[in-house]
Amino acid sequence: MRLKIKHMGLSDYNLTGEQNRNIAYFASIVSLALADNVITESEKKLLEKLAKRFHILEDKFKEILENPEKFPMNAPHSYDERIEHLFDLTKMVYADAAVTGEETGALRRICVGLGFPLKNVEKVADEAVQLILKEIDLEEFTRAIKYVNRI
Repeated sequence: MRLKIKHMGLSDYNLTGEQNRNIAYFASIVSLALADNVITESEKKLLEKLAKRFHILEDKFKEILENPEKFPMNAPHSYDERIEHLFDLTKMVYADAAVTGEETGALRRICVGLGFPLKNVEKVADEAVQLILKEIDLEEFTRAIKYVNRI
């Protein structure tokens, strides 16, 4: 019997739980960027900026771009972290200056993945897009989402 050995890249070794969460979170952002099957130049710049923020190496960045579904999303535990993730994801939706139906649908699915209640997902996603269009900061965004999604 032969064993199949998976060759791992350098970036696959010794990943901490936080690094794995960052990779999964980044992959969800890439999935959102790919909702319309195109990554625009502005989306690519935002992805590169986020990759640096999450300490994602270039080979892992390329791997995620090729197959973001390979990295399942793990919702963050704290409510504020989930809102911060929503903030980043919504910025990605608007990075190409146009919000398509596919992107809006993907954002709603991601809201579910982030743990927002099903009954509020549409409201939260729509409010998030409106807030990003107004170019508000994370603090204002957090306050507004908490108001729309009173728990």
